[in-house]
Amino acid sequence: MQWSWHPVQLSFFVAASAAFIALLAATAAAYWMTSARVRGRTIIETVFFLPLVLPPTVIGFMLIMVFGNQSSLGRLIEWATGRSVLFTAAAAVIAAAVVAFPLMYQSIKTGFLSVDRHVIAAAKVDGASSLQALWAIILPLSGRAFANGIVLGFTRAFGEFGATLMFAGNIPGRTQTVPTAIYFAIETGNSQFAWYYTLISIGFSFVLLLLINRAKPV
Repeated sequence: MQWSWHPVQLSFFVAASAAFIALLAATAAAYWMTSARVRGRTIIETVFFLPLVLPPTVIGFMLIMVFGNQSSLGRLIEWATGRSVLFTAAAAVIAAAVVAFPLMYQSIKTGFLSVDRHVIAAAKVDGASSLQALWAIILPLSGRAFANGIVLGFTRAFGEFGATLMFAGNIPGRTQTVPTAIYFAIETGNSQFAWYYTLISIGFSFVLLLLINRAKPV
């Protein structure tokens, strides 16, 4: 095994892409759950939070079942793109987005609930649509919750291992991220490289979490 920056670069790409996807999904889900009367709310939110408690191997297996070559969606993707999504960087992004979603959803939902409903109602009385109220009032007033959710989701996506290993594999130069590179380094007895990747991961996560804590009001 040779030292390479590719796992670090790929991890940043995967985490950023996954965070963006999870952010869109979490924002839509949080707005839906906080602005509408949703039947079966408890069951739906339980499903949202399942990736937090399920073993990573279960998540990886489910992703393979949904996007694998034996599924309708997997065959559709292969027909449209000419290749399977399994064992690709896209698979790593999907796995990371799934595990990052619950953290983003909870943070964004908390931010939405903190906005005074009377302010939103007043805006709608003045003629603002639901989308305008979301864009001009709810999102700006939930900025800190959004920032926390993005950072937590990003760091969670950056550190995703189990589901990524099953769904995207550990192919050096293609799908090997920092967590899988650490695993491979330990398997091959190269503790020096494992330490390099570990320190990079710890340092990066520490800086992001430090920024969150410093941004909190005293």
